[in-house]
Amino acid sequence: MEKTRIEHDLLGEKVVPQSSYYGIHTLRAMENFQISSQTVGMNLNFIRAIAQVKKASAQTNQKFNLIQDEIAQAIQSACDSLILHPEHWQPAFPIDIYQGGAGTSINMNANEVIANLSLELLGETKGSYHRVHPNDHVNKSQSTNDVYPTALRLATYSSFDGLLTVIAQLIDALYIKAEEFAHVIKMGRTQLQDAVPMTLGQEFRAFATLLKEDLKLIDQTRQLLLEINLGATAIGTGVNSPKGYATEVVQNLANLTGLQLKGAEDYVEATSDCGVFIILSSCLKRLAVKLSKICNDLRLLSSGPRTGLAEIRLPELQAGSSIMPAKVNPVIPEVVNQIAFRVMGNDLTITLAAEAGQLQLNVMEPVIAVSMNESIELLINAITTLETKCIQGIQANEQACFDAVMRSVGIVTLLDPYLGHAKCDEIGKQCIAENKTIRQVVLEQQLLTVQQLDEIFSIENLVSEVTPWQAPLAQVS
Repeated sequence: MEKTRIEHDLLGEKVVPQSSYYGIHTLRAMENFQISSQTVGMNLNFIRAIAQVKKASAQTNQKFNLIQDEIAQAIQSACDSLILHPEHWQPAFPIDIYQGGAGTSINMNANEVIANLSLELLGETKGSYHRVHPNDHVNKSQSTNDVYPTALRLATYSSFDGLLTVIAQLIDALYIKAEEFAHVIKMGRTQLQDAVPMTLGQEFRAFATLLKEDLKLIDQTRQLLLEINLGATAIGTGVNSPKGYATEVVQNLANLTGLQLKGAEDYVEATSDCGVFIILSSCLKRLAVKLSKICNDLRLLSSGPRTGLAEIRLPELQAGSSIMPAKVNPVIPEVVNQIAFRVMGNDLTITLAAEAGQLQLNVMEPVIAVSMNESIELLINAITTLETKCIQGIQANEQACFDAVMRSVGIVTLLDPYLGHAKCDEIGKQCIAENKTIRQVVLEQQLLTVQQLDEIFSIENLVSEVTPWQAPLAQVS
């Protein structure tokens, strides 16, 4: 039979397994919040971030002589274990990601784990809180209301590292395709109607440029996360912390993380405001919209294979139908479209949660954390899948692209400087009515010679560039 210990809190006492690093506050949260199948421990960035906050706080408390050196050192060593190996401590953070209390359960979970690990390092048994207490020592000079938002910002900042990496890889893959398809003449389209000729390379280059803008925007915008309210304690007034504590703890955390952290301009404002997550989520939504647009285009360009545009061939990954033989579907663009929709939905959730804050605190931060983390994780996986299972393997149907250009009515635009807009309107209208090509009608009416048409419709004239271009590799600035 497993050994247990008795722990006490405001509401009474509970039996806690002796082997557990968490305590009574965590146990109550586990009982109260059985909402999803996901736990806080699954977010390794967050475990690391909250341990960094607790270590910086212990360092600061030690400097201000608020806790004994031995206890401060034990807390810092305990935090190091979580920082270096957060994956090992996943079971110690079993609380559901959805919860009330503005993150209090998460903060207390961390306080209990760090306290009990500190006790072991000091040769004590778990639960011997008279020696190292979750509130009186680990949470000294802190509140959930500055610890949780700060840890959330650090964890989110780190999560963006992975997203920026995969965006850059996708951009590079698109640039490679742009160079590969630079010679492939095709028809450009506006409003799904024939426009003027271009190259398939130009089309893929535009995809890359589309995402390169977001790469820069996200990297620049995430810097706003580096303004934190650590030291604000309960509502931003710094209650129960000594003068100068906020400045010192922010500097200690900056040294620990290597990030250019800075204290908020107004700690009362910063403790209740979640505006940074609205901006960042909007950036993720913008990225999702662009990814979805690219995937829509890929589905259109690969439509067919006989009765659609069929200008490109996507990698064939799986059978497309349980009833129709030989059918293959654009499954990767389809799944990325769906992820984009989910990110857009998360953006609305974050917006509503940020708005729902009242007076000196926003209690909806847990759902903001969940939504941000999910959007980032889904985008990382979707972008990786799009690059490796779709973009890298795309092939051009060069003959179909060229044939579409030559039978298109859109190339009549190139005759505008020679015959005038009104005459070109007539030619185009006749082509459509009689199912003839531009060349046929022009020659029939003896408007231009074969030699003139050959020159006008030469490869060099069919495609033009506004500016010279060389394919750069994507870089995170």
